[in-house]
Amino acid sequence: MPGLFRLQQVSMICLVSAVVLLVAKPSWADDDVNTRIESLEQELLQLKEMLKTQSEVQEETMDAIESQNEVVRSIEQNTVGLKDTSIGGYAELNWANFDGDKKDEFDVQRFIIFLGHSFSDKTRMMSEIEFEHAQVKGGESGGEVAMEQAYIEHTIKDGLNMRGGLQIVPIGLINEYHEPPVFYGMERNNIETKIIPSTWREIGFGLNGKTMGGLEYFLGTTTTPDASKFTNSSASTGFKKMRVSGKQVTANDMGYYVGFNYKGIPGLKWGGTIWTGNTAQNGQGKGTDAAELANVDAPLTIWDLHAQYDANDWKLSALYAAGTLGDTEAINASASIAAGSDDAAPEDFSGWYVEAGYKGFMVGDYNVQPFARYADYNTQESVATGFITDPNNADTVLTYGISWYLEPGVVLKLDHMDFDVNGGNDATNIGIGWMF
Repeated sequence: MPGLFRLQQVSMICLVSAVVLLVAKPSWADDDVNTRIESLEQELLQLKEMLKTQSEVQEETMDAIESQNEVVRSIEQNTVGLKDTSIGGYAELNWANFDGDKKDEFDVQRFIIFLGHSFSDKTRMMSEIEFEHAQVKGGESGGEVAMEQAYIEHTIKDGLNMRGGLQIVPIGLINEYHEPPVFYGMERNNIETKIIPSTWREIGFGLNGKTMGGLEYFLGTTTTPDASKFTNSSASTGFKKMRVSGKQVTANDMGYYVGFNYKGIPGLKWGGTIWTGNTAQNGQGKGTDAAELANVDAPLTIWDLHAQYDANDWKLSALYAAGTLGDTEAINASASIAAGSDDAAPEDFSGWYVEAGYKGFMVGDYNVQPFARYADYNTQESVATGFITDPNNADTVLTYGISWYLEPGVVLKLDHMDFDVNGGNDATNIGIGWMF
């Protein structure tokens, strides 16, 4: 029993001690709680200051963003549509040093500005304006400012487009693609200047498209050259001087064309085009004696076949072109060309050339491409009965030289042209051309 009593005493003492500890907290516990409360108050104050600072920074950031948005909106308003507008062009300057008595000459042959605009992903405008021979003065010949292209193209569906306006006739290799870095030699080849009168353009409407297999096709209708513009100095250049180029064109006659290019093999392009139409304009053309052509058609037909391989360091080209012109007796009368003259309008004309260029030579960072071209042409193969042909209108030309590319779009050119019949035209040409 005494042991049990002692256990009860010990239990009572522990219970009383616990109650005392709970009811009467020591002073060291109060000090610790107060310190922690003060620390929390400081942290809350710091957090408030931080939130205030962040709010001010956020407001400043939003103001800056809004200011930038205002600038962007202003730029968009002031340049509306410019992101869909493109500018380009090309030019060529040359020095011709003739072997014979012809005067040597420096010339800014042409400077062209291209302007295009996409109204949407389906409709676009293309235009080119050309400046020739550096200047144009009132009353002086030689210089020219002219629209080379101005048309609208609309995509009907993938692979099919319609086009309307002043456009280049899709014939030959360089009539459409005649920028200086694209072709060899300072001068465009003789076949695509005398037989195909590059740059030949007409007002017209047409369709163009392509297939998955690499076939491109085109067809359409255009205005036609004006036979009354043929003169007694025109025979050496075929129907070149009959071109009207979109200027107040007499449209009593219309022409039609169809052609194709196959590009299904990498680097290869081959195809052809035929164009045909009457050129008499019912005697209402621009020539002095146009009335001589009132009762005739003066039909003109021209066609070509061409091929080009541009791959594996080689650029190989070949082209044949031929044409016919009808009612040449009436054309001669309109041009006051008398019977027996060798200035007569041609009834048939043709020409061909082959060309090879090697693209594998590098001189440091520069690509140097040697080339050679042989051309054979006759702008007056046959004439109407009672007239004669001029033998100087048939010739062969060997042209060889180099194209030194400073950049893909900038080229220095050096070449020599050797004529078989017209030796007075033999010349060494040096020049520069560019496109952008």
